[in-house]
Amino acid sequence: MQVSPGPHIALIGFGEAGQAFATGWGPAVAGRVAAFDIRPRAALTRAAADLCVPLHASSAAATAQAQVVLCLVTADQAIAAARAAAPDLPPGALWLDGNSCSPGAKRAAAAVIDAAGGRYVDMAIMSPVHPRLHRSPALLSGPHAEAALDLLAPFDMTLRVVEGGVGAASSIKMLRSVMIKGFEALTAESLLAARRAGVEGEVLASLQASDPGWDWPARTAYNLDRMMMHGQRRAAEMREVAATLRELGLPHDMASATVLWQDRIGALGLDPGPADLASRADRILDRLE
Repeated sequence: MQVSPGPHIALIGFGEAGQAFATGWGPAVAGRVAAFDIRPRAALTRAAADLCVPLHASSAAATAQAQVVLCLVTADQAIAAARAAAPDLPPGALWLDGNSCSPGAKRAAAAVIDAAGGRYVDMAIMSPVHPRLHRSPALLSGPHAEAALDLLAPFDMTLRVVEGGVGAASSIKMLRSVMIKGFEALTAESLLAARRAGVEGEVLASLQASDPGWDWPARTAYNLDRMMMHGQRRAAEMREVAATLRELGLPHDMASATVLWQDRIGALGLDPGPADLASRADRILDRLE
């Protein structure tokens, strides 16, 4: 992968996503990427040093030269991060909000950034950042989306502008998650119960016969893996999905129920281990009360 010269970028939030992007860009962006994270610096210093990314003590220092800011914090901190950074944001800097927030939360953050003279872009990252790193597909929306697409072209990212204002990109991500994360929760409720009842073989065989296009044991094992590894983060996203549905004046029963299963399994802190449905189900069942 070749990254050609491009703008200075600040990463606000240097967790999994920020580090994944920096890893994908590699040494070619040395001197053009800086970072800030609200968490204690000791936890991130080694990762930043390994990636040759200066880790600053404030968002103001990280964004001082930035033409593009990627905000990659947790969903509940997205508006707070915008408020903290806005007073020191360089005029005209593009603020790409890549957090898993409801459209309403994105619009609230946009008002903060735009009032400070920045240019807000709704960014929705549409896949896990591993293994694709900086090339994880992402959608952009809002009046400055095309400008962001042009300015980030040298960084070899997989970006696509979608029609609509701020909130359009996040709406796509949020409403897709009703299905994806909800399916994971249904997997847990159905197959864990089937395992405990001793009938999971028959249940899986019936599902396979009904929909032979999927490898149901493999998909089920994968769904449990996602919940075991990232359940609490997925639960936080599903709270934003529920907020999205409320903003649309619609019920959010399934989204809210998905929060419970994602949080419950994620909180167990279990290593998924081998890609085997039975062993994953047993580890979860051993810990569930």
